[in-house]
Amino acid sequence: MEHFVDRDESTLLFNERVLDWARRKHVPLLERLRYLCIVSSNLDEFFEVRVALHLHGIDKKSSKSNFTESTYRKVSIAANQLVQEQYRVFNEELIPEFEKNGIHLMTHDDRNVAHKKWVKQYFDREVKPLLTPIGLDPAHPFPLVANKSLNFIVRLSGKDAFGRENDIAIVKVPRSLPRVIKLPSDKSSSVIQMVTLSSVIRSHLKDLFPDRIVGHFSQFRVTRDSDLLVDEEDVKNLCTALRHGLEHRQFGRAVRLEVSSGCSDHLANFLMHQFKLPSEALYRVPGPVNLVRLSQMIDLVDKPQLLFPPHRSPYPYQLNEDESIFAKLQKEDVLIHQPFESFSGVLEFLRQAVDDPKVLAIKQTIYRTGIDSELMDLLREAVRRGKEVTAVVEIKARFDEEANINWAERLESIGAQVVYGVVGLKTHAKMLLVTRKEGSRLVRYAHLSTGNYNARTAKLYTDISYLTSNTQITFDIEQVFSQLASQTRLPKLFHLWVAPFHLHSKLSATIDQMIKATKKGKPGRIILKMNSLTDESLASDLVRAGQSGIKIDLIIRGACILPALQPGFTDNIRVRSVIGRFLEHSRVFYFRSGDKEDLYLSSADWMNRNMMRRIEIAWPVLDATHRQRIIDECLVAYLFDTSDAWLLQADGTYHRQPLAEQTGGLSAQTELVKKYQKVN
Repeated sequence: MEHFVDRDESTLLFNERVLDWARRKHVPLLERLRYLCIVSSNLDEFFEVRVALHLHGIDKKSSKSNFTESTYRKVSIAANQLVQEQYRVFNEELIPEFEKNGIHLMTHDDRNVAHKKWVKQYFDREVKPLLTPIGLDPAHPFPLVANKSLNFIVRLSGKDAFGRENDIAIVKVPRSLPRVIKLPSDKSSSVIQMVTLSSVIRSHLKDLFPDRIVGHFSQFRVTRDSDLLVDEEDVKNLCTALRHGLEHRQFGRAVRLEVSSGCSDHLANFLMHQFKLPSEALYRVPGPVNLVRLSQMIDLVDKPQLLFPPHRSPYPYQLNEDESIFAKLQKEDVLIHQPFESFSGVLEFLRQAVDDPKVLAIKQTIYRTGIDSELMDLLREAVRRGKEVTAVVEIKARFDEEANINWAERLESIGAQVVYGVVGLKTHAKMLLVTRKEGSRLVRYAHLSTGNYNARTAKLYTDISYLTSNTQITFDIEQVFSQLASQTRLPKLFHLWVAPFHLHSKLSATIDQMIKATKKGKPGRIILKMNSLTDESLASDLVRAGQSGIKIDLIIRGACILPALQPGFTDNIRVRSVIGRFLEHSRVFYFRSGDKEDLYLSSADWMNRNMMRRIEIAWPVLDATHRQRIIDECLVAYLFDTSDAWLLQADGTYHRQPLAEQTGGLSAQTELVKKYQKVN
């Protein structure tokens, strides 16, 4: 629909909102740097995935493709503007603030004689032995350059040792070298002095080419298409195929080239030709080409006052550390709001299941757990104790493939039943099912979540964990696990909506029913909270709902293709994005029609991939007390946020709440932190 906002433009606008945190003077300085690095990391993935699609679309030259030279050019201009603003913030705002706080990121010209001596010794001892300069000629062609790696291109004068005039050399920098190095401190001074690895190498390029004259040079970094193309229908072993694909991911098609702003046209053009890139793919940057790696600075500075005050999530208030969680769930469901409450409650649920001799079976989906995972260790311990363990491991979770394959193999090696979901679909649903023998009955207990089973991100992402022994919900979960293992047809379920089978149609039908009820005089209200809304069909349903008179509020952190408040189109739809200290990740769908009120939690965003190409779930919150708690904490609190909220305007731009600029406003996240500290 022509009124919809372009998804990629909306994604870049989201990153602009994240970058705004790096500009805010009231934010601790090292946290401002962290936000700057987060934007760089987000942009890397944006190029690896989305921009790669644009280039593939141009290659196909299909009139039906959504990716054309025009769309690519438009996205490239917007991305370049964002990158330039990043470096402006870094150079003009953060660097001066570092200086004021006794943190010096020193260039070669900043260093005194003692500094230069130490850097020279460091280069000779730690760096030079790992570098292999490659002079290009017919016997030494342009080397393979890994995705997002740091490299230098150098133009040389004079002749090499064999009397030839090869004038271009490449220096590849190993990933093992730290990108920021702390200089020895002066005991009489509190000043912290650091240098970047690129600055160290730049200062000593001549040492790599004795008897040659080093002319123009530049650091450079290439970003590559990182999608793993595996034909699942045509492979006998998906794990083996993915491992093979991972070996080649670092050398996929080039999609972006970053060089120093002072890089000569000759060297830039040479690199562009080597990587077969269009002119729009060149990004000249006034600083380190790998901004994301500057996050290492944060760990090198021991100044707690330059960080957010530490947040220690209290143990979930519904749980008693001395009480059996199974006994608790026999009485009532348990809701955990992370990170305002600790993920340790979820780990304790699994731990008790592992320790309890009455527990016979544990089934769990695994999407992103991280390299070191207590949860995965608990599953392995469950196998050792003779419990039936079934793990549905999503080994195609982008950028987590290797960790997930390793976990899958470790579980299989000790006897766990490991399945990889359904061919052609990613298993994104977050489910944990425990079956316990109680007398003559088998009783099920379950954990469902809007987020991943990852203890590290559970400290940073807002998510809802839901523990229940509801027989109908746990029956539904059992059926989904059975389908994932046996690939049989799902029976009729009591409560769960499952993608790709009926989640999309259930959402659409719910909106249709509300529209019909509104036409009969019943007032309607929809509030949706999620990460992204890019499914055009569901967006169209919301447009129709708004036009029927239903009041709609969307709390969308990232990309949103649905414009707000456009006369005659989305008059009744308001869109806000909340960017705070914690990453908003929970998915909450609220529908009220007349006196009927429904609230669903979900693993899914309203994106086509989630609805049609993933196993996702949405489940109702049946307990009225919990439903009201979610409404208050996940919806109302954010609708009244005047600190971290951005409002989408009719022209497609986002504006911060006026109070945020004037008085700091009211932050939903801050208020929730305070609330849970008081409760505990």
